[in-house]
Amino acid sequence: MLIKKPSDIKSYEITPESAYFNRRQFMKRLGQAAMLTAGSGWLTACVEENGSAQAQSVAKAKPVSLVSTEGVKQYPAPEWLKEKFPGRKVWPSSTDEALTPYQDITRYNNFYEFGTKKGDPAKHAGSLITDPWSVIIDGAVEKPGTYTLEDILKPHDFEERIYRLRCVEAWSMVVPWVGFQLGDLLKRFNPTSKAKYVAFTTLNDPEQMPGLKLPFSSIEWPYVEGLRIDEAMNPLAFIGVGLYGKAMPPQNGAPLRLVVPWKYGFKSIKSIVKITLVDKEPPTTWNKSAPNEYGFYSNVNPNVSHPRWSQKRERRLPSSLFNPNYVETQLFNGYAEQVAHLYKGMDLAKYY
Repeated sequence: MLIKKPSDIKSYEITPESAYFNRRQFMKRLGQAAMLTAGSGWLTACVEENGSAQAQSVAKAKPVSLVSTEGVKQYPAPEWLKEKFPGRKVWPSSTDEALTPYQDITRYNNFYEFGTKKGDPAKHAGSLITDPWSVIIDGAVEKPGTYTLEDILKPHDFEERIYRLRCVEAWSMVVPWVGFQLGDLLKRFNPTSKAKYVAFTTLNDPEQMPGLKLPFSSIEWPYVEGLRIDEAMNPLAFIGVGLYGKAMPPQNGAPLRLVVPWKYGFKSIKSIVKITLVDKEPPTTWNKSAPNEYGFYSNVNPNVSHPRWSQKRERRLPSSLFNPNYVETQLFNGYAEQVAHLYKGMDLAKYY
């Protein structure tokens, strides 16, 4: 996908002011570790350093109402999947900021398999076939195989989590995702001691994805992203299967995508068809294409500028040409309390 400078964003890509009038305020974050369940010893080791602070947050947690699904389009999904959404659990909100309206989340996207303009995914992704769907699980696991979407999703209870999403292009959203913890999925396949990283692969189908047919692309398809195993097992790492209480729209990564809220958005890979556990850092799409601009870690960091623009602030959608709605960018996108320990002792400018 082609990453644009903020100054390159055209007027037709800017959200109209009318989108402001559907905004809702949500409760301030009071803790997120409440949903962390007991896991294997190696998962516990990944998070116990933050255990005391998280336990204090849990004690203060208060209920949060489900996000309203009124007016939300129901995209095609199998009936068994639709039936899981009404029973979703609710995480304490990670922000008191207003949600980005549904129409903006679903019409302003980077999903370059469907085109390079922000509106291209909504225009072209509607014909994406997501049923049937299968996911290959392989590499350093005891239970490799090709699993149907039902195999992957049905055993998990869904949760609703409100996360900030920060694009490397310096725009951002606040999104009510529905899904479940990535670590809970990975544990089902029994990772071995050789599993040091996790690689994810997007569907590569030129017949369904017109962006793959564009000439002169500098991207090596299929799209691949990766995480270190302790990042993948962190309680914030999430498999998204829906938003605003209903099944994931194709342009947002149906039927399942990654959501890693403390990293730049391109790390949250869409329409996953393969998950591979490996012993070495996997090559990833943007890091291969422009390693001086897009590091493997790509943690949100206002103190480390992109070579072509500052990352100190972001344009929060919805916005307009005359009211761009700028906000200050936070280290780790505001999730430092939950994830900073993963990078203890690392030079975040070197390992960007």
